[in-house]
Amino acid sequence: MSEQPGNESKDGSDLGRAGQERLAGTIAPPQVGSGFIVDPTVLDSFPIPGTEFVAAFNYGMSLWGRTAKLVCRLPTGERINYFLKVTALDEPFVWGRYSKSEPETYFLLAEFRNVGEQPPDPVKFTARLAELHRTSKSPTGKFGFHTTTCHAFLTQITDCWEESWSRLFQRQLAHMVSLDQERNGRWPEFQAVCNLILEKVVPRLLEPLQSEGRSIKPCLIHGDLWDENTATDMDTGEPFVFDAGSMYAHNEYEIGNWRAPRHRLSNQSYIRNYKRNFPISEPEEEWDARNLLYSLRYDLATFIHYPGSNLRQSVLDGMVELCKTYFPKELKQAQQDVRNPVSRQPSANKDGSHSLGQVEDDDEDDEEEEEEKEEEEEEEEKEEEGQAGSGSKEYLVGTS
Repeated sequence: MSEQPGNESKDGSDLGRAGQERLAGTIAPPQVGSGFIVDPTVLDSFPIPGTEFVAAFNYGMSLWGRTAKLVCRLPTGERINYFLKVTALDEPFVWGRYSKSEPETYFLLAEFRNVGEQPPDPVKFTARLAELHRTSKSPTGKFGFHTTTCHAFLTQITDCWEESWSRLFQRQLAHMVSLDQERNGRWPEFQAVCNLILEKVVPRLLEPLQSEGRSIKPCLIHGDLWDENTATDMDTGEPFVFDAGSMYAHNEYEIGNWRAPRHRLSNQSYIRNYKRNFPISEPEEEWDARNLLYSLRYDLATFIHYPGSNLRQSVLDGMVELCKTYFPKELKQAQQDVRNPVSRQPSANKDGSHSLGQVEDDDEDDEEEEEEKEEEEEEEEKEEEGQAGSGSKEYLVGTS
């Protein structure tokens, strides 16, 4: 894979993503728009009794819901604003279900903040983010979460607790690969390399984080930290984040989403400042490879949301880079197997289970081969019948 100029990774490896794009200009702050119809359930749920509803306006935009600014008046006569959205990271005042709505619609009412610069200043923002990662504490001391969280409308594997970060990430990535296949169809080359990443590359890069005396802390992460899920509060000047899909994870997993050149957070000033506040995990020399591995999970989820993009190819390119670096022989064999499929039994793991997709692929391949064989036999029978019929006619014509 050829590299674009200036796309080399910081540590000099060849794992930098090809096809870097120029960062777009600054993000315009959200605007107050036209009137917004508020469900009566929301009006009955204000946290301060006696609050009078004055008006509601569309505010900014959301890819997965609707957002509004609610103007209200407290019993004291003081004006107060609320932010209305499906989800937000700030602790909500109230949440619930609309009384009349099809399909089912849920609301969340939170503190209203005037959104300023997106993303925020790299120094302040990365310091606050690193502080969250450092000071958060998993209630079980393990990786995972107490409930299922979502990346936009996609569920994540979070409602579990794992001692091994490698194991949890493997399950996360496998889940996204499965969702991708369900929504976008099978791609044999992609599936073959996915299996190699899950079976070989994930344990090769992540197990060393928790072996030979090394350890990593389960950190509370945002889980979907990109430009427009971050902002500077125009009233306080402080950075804040929202629309989270949280869990307790390796802190570097959070930064995997910043690798994509479509994000302004990919600017090296954010990454450098974050590293100053939270040192790289050992083995340090594999930071860039881990970052590329983590980015695959985010990019694949984004492709599922936007199937018309080229992100699936980008994910394949990233996986191939990692496999070339760590398992070149296995990659070559996997690619040959795709080009020249042969009958083979699915390989079993030590616990007797099979790798994601292998059993399904083999079963599907067997079914396809059976169908093709039956079709070929039917075609042969038709040809034989046709030839027999043709021969009879020739014979009759010859004897008349």
